Formats: sequence, C-alpha cells, structure tokens
Amino acid sequence: QVQLVDSGGGSVQAGGSLRLSCVATGTLYRASYMGWFRQAPGKERQGVAAIYMTGGSSVYADSAEGRFSISADGAKNAVTLRMNNLKPEDTAIYYCAAQWGPALGELLSPTSYSHWGQGTQVTVAS
Repeated sequence: QVQLVDSGGGSVQAGGSLRLSCVATGTLYRASYMGWFRQAPGKERQGVAAIYMTGGSSVYADSAEGRFSISADGAKNAVTLRMNNLKPEDTAIYYCAAQWGPALGELLSPTSYSHWGQGTQVTVAS
C-alpha cells in the first residue's frame, strides 16, 4: 500500500526558512509527479509547487515563485520543498501529494493527485 510521509514543518519568524520533505513508501514504481499543497483554516486547499519525477520540470504558484524551490529524487520517490523568506500568510498545513500513471490534470490542482500525505503544520509569526 502506497503511503506518503511528509515532515519538516514548524514555527518560524517572518523572513525565516523551512524545508519540507516527503517520501512515498510501499511501491517500486516511480511516481509520475509529486506536489505540495497547503490549506489554511477556512480556505480551500491550494497548490504551491509540483514537479515531474522524470525530467524534473516544475511549476509554482504565483505566491511561491521566487521564494520556494521544489526538488525531487525520482529513484527514491522523494520530494523536498525549500521555503525562504516566509510570510505570515504562508501559515497553513502543508500536504505532499503524488500521482502514478497518466496525468490527471494540471499539476497545481488537487484533483490531479490520487495519494496524499498526512500534512505538516507551518506557522509563520509576524
């Protein structure tokens, strides 16, 4: 059974940095793509960044462009999100997601993913 284990959240001051990690276990097959999403209280889950596990092409939400960086290790089915210059509005639960097989849609859309991690809290204080 495939499971995504995400970790690395925490509390930082505005302007600080965090690194989130995610690894998929329970499969020998490389994921097609993996991504990071976040959900703040009372808001919808939104895509932050995503990456193809073969080739490494990535995409970012406007809010993440220039501050966040996503990288992947396809052989390990692992993805990392480095977040710099964090802002209070980045506060949310961050979820790792993955999809095997054909793409289901846009990489920053939650409906394009079939597997999800349990989430890790990121809190940015002003």
